[in-house]
Amino acid sequence: MKIKIKYAIIFVLIFLSIGILMGKIFFGNNNNKNDSETPTAETVSEQIWTCSMHPQIRQTEPGDCPICNMELIPLETEAEGIDPDAISMSSTAMELANVQTSIVGLSAPSKDLTLNGKVVKDERLTYSQSSHISGRVDRLIVSFTGAYVSKNQIIAYIYSPELVTAQEELLKAYVNLEDQRALFESAKSKLYNWKVTDEQINSILESGEAIESFPILSDFSGYITEIKIKQGDYVQKGTPFFEISNLSNVWIVFELYESDLSFVKIGDKINYEIQALPGETFEGKISFIDPIINPETRVLKARIDVNNYSMKLKPEMFVLGTLKSDLTNISDQITIPKSSVLWTGKRSIVYVKHLNSSGVSFKMREVVLGAPLNDSYIIEAGLEIGEEIAISGAFSIDAAAQLAGKPSMMNPKGGKPNTGHNHGGDNHVGSSQVNEEKIDIEHKDHNMESMSETVQTENSIKHEMFFVDGLCGMCKDRIENAAMSVNGVHSANWEQETKTLHVEFDDGLTNLTQIHKSIAKAGHDTKIVKAETAIYESLPDCCKYRE
Repeated sequence: MKIKIKYAIIFVLIFLSIGILMGKIFFGNNNNKNDSETPTAETVSEQIWTCSMHPQIRQTEPGDCPICNMELIPLETEAEGIDPDAISMSSTAMELANVQTSIVGLSAPSKDLTLNGKVVKDERLTYSQSSHISGRVDRLIVSFTGAYVSKNQIIAYIYSPELVTAQEELLKAYVNLEDQRALFESAKSKLYNWKVTDEQINSILESGEAIESFPILSDFSGYITEIKIKQGDYVQKGTPFFEISNLSNVWIVFELYESDLSFVKIGDKINYEIQALPGETFEGKISFIDPIINPETRVLKARIDVNNYSMKLKPEMFVLGTLKSDLTNISDQITIPKSSVLWTGKRSIVYVKHLNSSGVSFKMREVVLGAPLNDSYIIEAGLEIGEEIAISGAFSIDAAAQLAGKPSMMNPKGGKPNTGHNHGGDNHVGSSQVNEEKIDIEHKDHNMESMSETVQTENSIKHEMFFVDGLCGMCKDRIENAAMSVNGVHSANWEQETKTLHVEFDDGLTNLTQIHKSIAKAGHDTKIVKAETAIYESLPDCCKYRE
């Protein structure tokens, strides 16, 4: 009996052991698997949907954008291995944002300057014809501007009691020449001081009578450019009669803005055309550059000397010149397109492209700009040869970086994104409610008819855009240079198609009114200031935008 009980107990233990082992085999692994597949609060990653045109919109479910009604797209999560300060972009996003890149390299710096100018009189060949005696102008021979006079040509007749008395003294001394030779020579010297010639003195002696209405001879040859007296006027010795200009040599004077000074020097060659002489091209070298900037127009003048014996060139003709500056004093430099640079007023930044196993990303990089060239800038520091940068779509990349809390133009240290353009939506992940009433109100604040928008970029640096009238590439250069001539303006870009000027300036140094006035002084109407008629009329015909 005891043996039977003992075997029964052993059998039960073996059975239990087998049961436990089989339970672990059939149920233990399933429990572990289920545990590992059971979703928890920590492992759930909810899909977020956003708008490709308004990335501040974030919703937890698909649908349409409450602003533009475009279909929402999935928000891509940031891949591992990407620099935390870089913003990743898919090929689709780059295509939508029109992002284009280029490899940084060396190039020989050069810049083509388009210069506006005009023909002016050579100041060295401009004279003042004055009276050498006192008296009354009995007759004015040359009575209109533009008349040509030759040296020793009679230009007027003057009655002068002093001159009549001096002639009579000469005649009396001549009668007793042997006894009064000293008096005769004294009387002749007095007449010489009044610019009376030997021929005129001999004529007086031959006639034996004093000339009451005495002829005045021109001292110079040239064109009368200004008449300063009228017939019947009483004049004193030294009173100016005319201004006479010899136009056998003229100057062509070009306007230089402060931003152009580093590219221009005496001896530089300028090719130029004159509107009044279509089809003809000319060439000259700069012979002089003004040492002082005009405080009103903020320009200085560079001139070339031109031989004008053919008299083709007339003062005040408009001239358009081109100067190619090769910057021979500067060796090959790193240059990048202007479109790749974003300004904050105090800083200039670009976005550098990085490739990794997860795809493409862009990281903000601050650079030091050198001289501006035609469509590019010299880079003094911040980039290395071979790096790849965004040359188009940089603003879109910066906007994405700002929304993602990455370092950006307006937020160099990164952090919580502040769109500054909330259309009523909640920027937090999971938001799906947008106050459409707020959207309408805030869109009214962006009325495109006003053509004016102010954005605070960094401390006192502001960005403005406003209407400026103009027609062509010459207008673009003139408008941008006029804006840049204002102290405190950091950048200016005029869009010819929309006639909109984008300008960044330090409002601690200047204001919008000063920029408007400077542009108007250059001959272009702005939204609030109209250019003076005389200045406008002095513009080349291709730049006259008024109907």
